Amino acid sequence: MLRIIAALSATLMLATVTAVAQEPAPSSHKGMAKAGGAKSDTAAISRATSAAPPDIGRHAAVMSMGADGKMKELRPGTNGWMCMLDLVGDSMCLDKTWQAWGDAWMNKKPFKATGVGIAYMLAGSTVSGSNIDPYATAATPTNQWVIEGPHVMVIVPDAAQLEGLSTDPHKGGAYVMWKGTPYAHIMVPVAERPKQ
Repeated sequence: MLRIIAALSATLMLATVTAVAQEPAPSSHKGMAKAGGAKSDTAAISRATSAAPPDIGRHAAVMSMGADGKMKELRPGTNGWMCMLDLVGDSMCLDKTWQAWGDAWMNKKPFKATGVGIAYMLAGSTVSGSNIDPYATAATPTNQWVIEGPHVMVIVPDAAQLEGLSTDPHKGGAYVMWKGTPYAHIMVPVAERPKQ
């Protein structure tokens, strides 16, 4: 699964996301580290913004990752959101909190949210990963390997707010991914997940 990946002012945010996206991502999240696939900027913008509700995608900055692992700005944004398209064709749209989360996760830095963060992957994901270990590179009998369909991701500023939520991605409904790590967040499936 992708986690998308990358909170400053709108200008600094875009520069930070571009720099962060140039760093190699953990191998279990190859979709975040590779990008593109669209034959034109228009098609790439359409695919990237399909991850979010239209009112968000319409005004978001749009980035596409090339085969060289570098991010290309396809369109500036006006609403603080950033939508990106990766090499395998997966798309996500991140608010500023999620962009800061992405920087921390990709660079293995501590992360502490100062507010609620929202990210959309309404087009689903084609990349699998562990529900327990943020940096797992392969499935094991105990790391809950999963690929998620269309979903929304939520960061909360206080880990205590995660208590009482399931950590089982196969139970149905919302669940906590990577609980007990600085990157813990709530996964909210909004459609059926792909067959695994």
